[in-house]
Amino acid sequence: MTEEAPHYRVAVIGSGFAGIGMAVRLRQAGLKDFVVLERSDGIGGTWRDNSYPGAACDVPSHLYSFSFALNPNWSRTFSPQPEIWDYIKRVASEHDVDEHVRHDSDVKATHWEPDRNRWRLETTRGTLTAQFVVSGAGPLADPSRPDIKGIDTFEGRLFHSAEWDHDHDLTGRKVAVIGTGASAIQFVPRIQPKVARLTLFQRTAPWVMFRHDRDITGPERWLYRNVPGAQQIARKSIYWGRESYVLGFAKNPGLLKVVERLGRANIDRSVKDPELRRKLTPSFRAGCKRVLMSNDYYPALARPNVDVVTDGIVEIRPNSVVTRDGSGREIEHEVDTIILGTGFHVADPPIARRMFDPEGRSLSEHWGTDAQAFRGTTVNGFPNLFVLAGPNTGLGHTSQVFMIEAQIRYTMQALKFACRNRIDRLEPRARAQRAYNDMVHESMRGTVWVTGGCDSWYLNEEGRNTTLWPTFTWNFALRTRWFDPHNYELRRIRSARRSARKKTVAV
Repeated sequence: MTEEAPHYRVAVIGSGFAGIGMAVRLRQAGLKDFVVLERSDGIGGTWRDNSYPGAACDVPSHLYSFSFALNPNWSRTFSPQPEIWDYIKRVASEHDVDEHVRHDSDVKATHWEPDRNRWRLETTRGTLTAQFVVSGAGPLADPSRPDIKGIDTFEGRLFHSAEWDHDHDLTGRKVAVIGTGASAIQFVPRIQPKVARLTLFQRTAPWVMFRHDRDITGPERWLYRNVPGAQQIARKSIYWGRESYVLGFAKNPGLLKVVERLGRANIDRSVKDPELRRKLTPSFRAGCKRVLMSNDYYPALARPNVDVVTDGIVEIRPNSVVTRDGSGREIEHEVDTIILGTGFHVADPPIARRMFDPEGRSLSEHWGTDAQAFRGTTVNGFPNLFVLAGPNTGLGHTSQVFMIEAQIRYTMQALKFACRNRIDRLEPRARAQRAYNDMVHESMRGTVWVTGGCDSWYLNEEGRNTTLWPTFTWNFALRTRWFDPHNYELRRIRSARRSARKKTVAV
């Protein structure tokens, strides 16, 4: 006789900010019948995996944290990776989430069983079932590797920044760095003094602003620990300051000329060579790609042992990277180490290829190149599924944790509604999802993300921004403040009859 797979009310995938935040709220609601599936042997998600030198957050510490678990002991205004990872682990421990985490449980496939109104999850540690599934596998979970001819023939050491090889000593090495995103601008200054030669292969120059980072003083930490509301005031002031960026990004991109002047001043401050300045000056509107922050990136690139190469890479050979210049001439750059700073599968998350509807069609196939969700959280055709950090919930200006908490609140309201009303199946109506996404993309018109003149990972193949939220985050928080059952198909337990609902669609 086959043993019945363990069943849970809720299965949460991932144990980063999204997964742990969801688990905490489930515990606080009194629901203990849930499991957190973590593919690694430790929790933390992105902040566990990205341990490269210099890894830190580019959102101020007081805002990059849960609203229900403020940390008065941050050491710096922009938190380093070890502190953020410790924070996530501490929150999980203090809220008794650890006992729900099932480690080394990589989700290989998730199938909806329509006859039983539940999900069946195949993991590396066996099968389980769940009434509801919450995906907390965020957009920065799976490294993206470039498709470059010959990359598999390289005989030196090659690794992605999110899989940093700490056993590989870079001292005296000839290192190639491919990519100039948020990770590269942090680790390049840290490794530059060690290496013999650093060759940075830059496809597009990013906008890099001066970062006002400093130690948080002892008296400040005392104030946050002992004066009620002090840290909340600091947090809210940071929040509203960051929200003001939307005025330039989404309302009047002309305001970003001020940001561009600051960016050019940051280059001029550190780089004296005119040719290098030219290479490092972006050719698109600030904000079109993510605006980065660093005080030591440009000074590192100006050092004698660094070359910035803007010619396209055509091939990787066993001991070199080959580029082609404007005249068609191939140039071979000898290297013994290649570090990929090439980002993540944001627009095509691998978890979407492992979730299947009743017909066996994956969420990835369902989306194609145009990922859509209702409230960025639920998907028509995939009942009882909630996707945290889903389509059009990303940000280019403030804390992603804010958006995750808004989605968690919406998910919890849906789960409570299902419990109170004996609902075992809920799925957003196709019409509601379509109207919501039409609103999102109409709001995207005129924003810097679609008019800024760059080719960013925010956009899909058709040039639609399926990644970012197009306006103020408080607007998203309002839209997800209450669960809206009239926008859903609902099925009551022990009844095939659908309950009566309103016919209007509210977006």
